[in-house]
Amino acid sequence: MSETSFAGLTALFLNGTLKKSPEPSHTDGLIEASRALMEKHGVQTEVIRTVDYDIPPGVYPDMREQGWKTDEWPELYKKVLAADILVIAGPIWLGDNSSQTKKIIERLYAHSHDMNDKGQYVYYGKVGGCLITGNEDGLKHCAMNILYSLQHIGCTIPPQADAGWIGEVGPGLSYLDKGSGGPENDFTNRNTTFMTYNLMHMAKLLKDSGGIPVEGNMRSEWKKGNYFGYEKPKYF
Repeated sequence: MSETSFAGLTALFLNGTLKKSPEPSHTDGLIEASRALMEKHGVQTEVIRTVDYDIPPGVYPDMREQGWKTDEWPELYKKVLAADILVIAGPIWLGDNSSQTKKIIERLYAHSHDMNDKGQYVYYGKVGGCLITGNEDGLKHCAMNILYSLQHIGCTIPPQADAGWIGEVGPGLSYLDKGSGGPENDFTNRNTTFMTYNLMHMAKLLKDSGGIPVEGNMRSEWKKGNYFGYEKPKYF
């Protein structure tokens, strides 16, 4: 069976762990499984722990304009713009995404009104996915929140775009803990592999075809009165 080359694609993993580097992150362990597979097929990858940076919460592109003294998000956002694949990863706390994961989504949302060079919303043409780790219930809830958010701001979500691992409902062992069974878990490994390939396949399809077609999704044209054939329903 021939293997597809995904050379030329770039992927950015944003890790919402609450642990600053160099403290080991269980989420980083699962990220590594996906990242290594991408690198094997020619994808250029980068992993960022947002907790290592001074990123205020908020829904503005630069929170310094909102009274914060510092904001490192504008520089990190350049990496987001350069990526074909965007993977949001993080732990489960109290059955939900971590505060860092939620902050990542807020800051991504801050740019959702921006346009790409074709006049579409800026995340059009990017592919999104997510990875979740934890030792308590909430994996599907966390994935649902992340994937909805990514598609809402304009990312394309391929089939089966999430994967994760949770141990025995806590308190218990986490993914990288000795004896957890996390790295050996066949279900997690299968889903991580399928997710990774689906992200790469979709990103390649989009890149090779020039992204999402512009017909019917340009805000500038709608403002001009071009409604792309849409007619208001006549109820009366």
